[in-house]
Amino acid sequence: MSATVRRLRNNIKVCHSSHFLSSSTSHTLNTSQTLHKSLDFHTHCSSSPDHYSAIIPSKFDFLEQFSPFPSSSSSTLSINSNERRKIVVGLSKMIKQSQGHVLRGFSQNFRPCFLVKIMKLLERREIAFAFFKFAFQDDSESVIRSCCVAAHLLAAEDLRLLAQDVLWCVIDTIGVSRSGDLVEFMWREHHVHESHFSVLDSLMRAFVNAGMGLQALEIVGRMREVGVRPSASGVSILLKLLLRVGDYGSVWKLFKDMIRRGPRPCEYTFTVMILGFCRKGCLDIGESLLHLMPKFHCEPNVTAYNIVINACCIRGQTSDALAWYNLMIERGCNPSAVTYNTVIHAFCKEGNMVKAREIFDGRKETGFFPNTIMYNTLMNGYVKMREIGEANMLYEEMSKNGIAPDGITFNILVSGHCKYGREEDGDKLLKDISVLGLLPNQSLCDISVSGLCWKGRLDEAMEFLMDMLEKGLSPSIIAFNSVIAAYSQAGLEDKAFEVYKLMERFGLTPSSSTCSSLLMGLSIKGRLQEAMKLMDQMIQKGFTVNSVAFTVLLDKFFKKRNVVGAQHLWREMERRGIFPDVVAFSAFIDGLSKHGRLEEACNVFSEMLKKGLVPNNFAYNSLICGFCNFGRLNEALELEKVMRNRGLLPDIFTTNMIIGGLCKQGRMQSAIDVFINMHQMGLSPDIVTYNTLIDGYCKVFDMVKADNLMNRMYDSGSNPDLITYNICIHGFCSSQRMSQAVLMLDRLVSAGIVPNTVTYNTLLNGICSDILDRAMILTARLLKMAFVPNVVTSNLLLSHFYKQGMPERTLKWGDKLIEIPHAFDEITCKLREKAHHMLEGADVSGVTSPKSLFLDFLMYITYDYFCRYKPHGETTKHPLKLIDRSYSGS
Repeated sequence: MSATVRRLRNNIKVCHSSHFLSSSTSHTLNTSQTLHKSLDFHTHCSSSPDHYSAIIPSKFDFLEQFSPFPSSSSSTLSINSNERRKIVVGLSKMIKQSQGHVLRGFSQNFRPCFLVKIMKLLERREIAFAFFKFAFQDDSESVIRSCCVAAHLLAAEDLRLLAQDVLWCVIDTIGVSRSGDLVEFMWREHHVHESHFSVLDSLMRAFVNAGMGLQALEIVGRMREVGVRPSASGVSILLKLLLRVGDYGSVWKLFKDMIRRGPRPCEYTFTVMILGFCRKGCLDIGESLLHLMPKFHCEPNVTAYNIVINACCIRGQTSDALAWYNLMIERGCNPSAVTYNTVIHAFCKEGNMVKAREIFDGRKETGFFPNTIMYNTLMNGYVKMREIGEANMLYEEMSKNGIAPDGITFNILVSGHCKYGREEDGDKLLKDISVLGLLPNQSLCDISVSGLCWKGRLDEAMEFLMDMLEKGLSPSIIAFNSVIAAYSQAGLEDKAFEVYKLMERFGLTPSSSTCSSLLMGLSIKGRLQEAMKLMDQMIQKGFTVNSVAFTVLLDKFFKKRNVVGAQHLWREMERRGIFPDVVAFSAFIDGLSKHGRLEEACNVFSEMLKKGLVPNNFAYNSLICGFCNFGRLNEALELEKVMRNRGLLPDIFTTNMIIGGLCKQGRMQSAIDVFINMHQMGLSPDIVTYNTLIDGYCKVFDMVKADNLMNRMYDSGSNPDLITYNICIHGFCSSQRMSQAVLMLDRLVSAGIVPNTVTYNTLLNGICSDILDRAMILTARLLKMAFVPNVVTSNLLLSHFYKQGMPERTLKWGDKLIEIPHAFDEITCKLREKAHHMLEGADVSGVTSPKSLFLDFLMYITYDYFCRYKPHGETTKHPLKLIDRSYSGS
């Protein structure tokens, strides 16, 4: 890959794009120098996202000379740099056309006639509206009335859309409280300039654009009073607003009013309502409206079908989506490219490539010719299923049919070869793309950067990206997103933000993928408050933030045990109108279940079903696991039955959790019955299944059956792992059969498995309760095996001091351990408290027993280890002196 990228870098031609170069080569050199100075990935990082916001230097505002207000006045509406540039160009043309007197007259006083003339001379609606936003720097009563007169004049000049823009701007600025006066003034003065319908329709649309649904409804009521029928398009956009804010009562009231008094609902009206209800999760209402359309002489069009099909796919109801797909064909409505892409993508997402290919081939019957997007969708599905050969065959078919591949096509193929295929095939494809000139330089750059990121060569990817920028090439957001995602996944969130900062500097708008990657980078490091702040900033800037970003944060809140934060985030997600998908619901249910909030998890599960989403195995398993962990086994078994009845087969995770729940309650025969039934369901027991059952038998001290299960594991071709041996050793130690525990340790070592701290602590716990002579021999073996103690080791030794009637030793050693921060925890403190209560009023013998000396020896080894490997900077007295001092005082 490295050689290929170097070859591509040298072959790519320098493209003097106006986006990066103005007119001279010196500007290119300056850009290169600026990039080198401003971006240092190895020495320049900050810990807060606020550090990464781009700083735009303030400049002299040369437009102020055309404003009728003093330069100190602050504009109530901001215009961006692009709008400012267009205004300047438009005003320059006016001056060249000898219309400077109009600008001079307007700059002296805010007069409606001059304002309207300037807006007309600017010709294009967006430029004229931008100028009005610039000029509207005062919301006093006189200026508001002048704006209303300007709206009348624009309507009289047959510029009603521009008039609506002006009214929307004014209403949005003055708010609801002053909007009533504006309506009365517009109605009182409209007779000279425009009709009843014109003024009321403009006001209604202005209120809709400002998001004031109730005020828009009042205008519709006034229309009815004066005998004016509102337009179908106007009512439709009002319905869209009401649906967006969730005012369903007003929606149905307005819809019934349309049926009774007109205008009758048209295809566009039904499409708006279907889309609105589907976005709110009310798929059943959307489907009912689609069935209702023929009764109003409206044949459902392909857009209406696509909305319902997409809603079904989002909820995982691919069978329903397929039924609607077949129904639209039966009714003579030919599917569009959007229809095919939606259905194919849904089946690819499920991993059902056979059905996806069947839909793809079925478009021949409708005479639809596939496009590049359809091929890319199916190809991406094959790659994600690691069927690289099928993806290559599809690419060849694409070429034979004369369908031109794009950058996404090659991105999919190169990623497939890098991740699941052979790297040399990816290199060959990149070389072919470069030599044959199949793609423009921008797409080639995107693919090259992405390929390096997939291989984990982040420094090379960043170097390549910088090299392209210095050459004047303009990589798309795909290249930047690849690097940002790679840095975030690697835990280098500061570098990810540096790339984001660079991307903004070159005028690229972040996508939903950008936001998700940046949030993931902060979440991985536990910087959740910064992630929340960043998400709020992106939403305020109008960047796309989808449910994926929320789901990433939701999962991290639960992993940080911040359940309240996760619940707040869930409510915030709904408040912002972001519809949670199956993955988001499943993550929320899983987090609540793991933290014992089972009732709330069940409520969320029910809400998921009400919204028409189909829970997957993960959602069911999360609830089943929660029930099993908190002793509600009957409910877990009942939910498993529900799962089967709804067509989902329990997987190995489901079965293991059920077996674990039965073992926790000591119902070993029932657990074995489930184990035997696994084979009838086509499931093969894994290491977790065997370990769960062996642990269950060990806890009921049935070591014979535990050993039989180990033999059965060998017979099935599975080998015990470290956890299996630790379980058996713990079982033997708990039943005071230390000889068998040692034999099990020998089997563990013979199998080539390295014991861990759990193994040592389990044996040590048994040793402390064993006969002294044998205990000393076993201790010598553990020391030879490089026993590494931890805080659990020290706690179990303290507990043995306490249990064997030596509370004073518990206190003295506990006091010494507390001096080392990493050598104690809450259990250590509780053991000290228990020992202190035992000493109060008790007659403790000062005689030193052999067992006491043995425990002191073990504690000394543990304490000595903590002293040797304490964090840098801590100082502790020598452990031998501590032992001497302890005994001298006892």
